[in-house]
Amino acid sequence: MTDKRPRAWQRMLSGRRLDLLDPSPMDVEIEDIAHGLSRVARWNGQTVGEHGYSVAQHSLLVEAIARQATPGLGPDVLLCTLLHDAPEYVIGDMISPFKAVLGGDYKGVEERLAAAIHIRFGLPPHPSNGTLALMKAADRAAARLEAVSLAGFTEEEAQRFFGKPVAVPRDAEAHLVPWTPTEAKTRFVARFDALSRALAPVAERS
Repeated sequence: MTDKRPRAWQRMLSGRRLDLLDPSPMDVEIEDIAHGLSRVARWNGQTVGEHGYSVAQHSLLVEAIARQATPGLGPDVLLCTLLHDAPEYVIGDMISPFKAVLGGDYKGVEERLAAAIHIRFGLPPHPSNGTLALMKAADRAAARLEAVSLAGFTEEEAQRFFGKPVAVPRDAEAHLVPWTPTEAKTRFVARFDALSRALAPVAERS
């Protein structure tokens, strides 16, 4: 007898089967996240360059902005920032206007996925208010840079939608030249590994 229920899971290249409605941390793998994010395009692909500007590359820019804006952040906060868009390896990068149309259902799926990802990598399921504020500020700063450098926004439009310019990493320009999916994946995993190694001694002392 055929199961008539709609399929709510996705099979990953690692072999894991991730349930979108009830995701288990045990089915989350960093290789799957990095692979997916390196192939998900920001701005619905409406960016300049030979390659799409990936969510993986954006995530690295956001983490770099947060790190420079607030020196001395712990590896837990930086890892959380790197993973701020990690659910998009499954659900894609919905532009803000479409998220508003979808409403609570989309937000619920996104939040459950984020919690499973955080637990899998030794982070609290829900970031503190301070961490959330820091991530949102860095994300907004990155979006402003991308809007002008990659997505065709004027400075006036960027300021209206994303606010005034903020201090950015010295190597910000390197983050704004779209990388190949392979390079984006490799760099994302390398940064994840570095932060995870830094987090391990902190977790052992807790």
